[in-house]
Amino acid sequence: MPSGFIFQQDRAPAHTAKLAQNWIATNCSDFIGKDEWPPNSPDLNPLDYHVWGAMLERYKTFQPKPNTIDELKKVLQTIWDDLPQNSINKAVLSFIKRLRACVKSGGGHFEHVFK
Repeated sequence: MPSGFIFQQDRAPAHTAKLAQNWIATNCSDFIGKDEWPPNSPDLNPLDYHVWGAMLERYKTFQPKPNTIDELKKVLQTIWDDLPQNSINKAVLSFIKRLRACVKSGGGHFEHVFK
């Protein structure tokens, strides 16, 4: 991992697999483990609560659709590169409100508060 980054571990089944856990332990000296992150971590991750949805909406309108994995990678990179920084900044700034909502809900689901 680049200096200054912390890897966030969530409870996704692919991430909790023994092979994945061993890789993380070997390659990421500083990370938030799955047992230390709230169970509804997608509600707290700007990539999950904003970026992936924004990318999906842009992909739906992208023409022509990719036919190969390499084409898909290029399309997704283009969409990523074109995401408005202002929108990403706004999502990151909402993090404090989301943390407060998580605490208020006792660590339970709170995404409905933001709809």
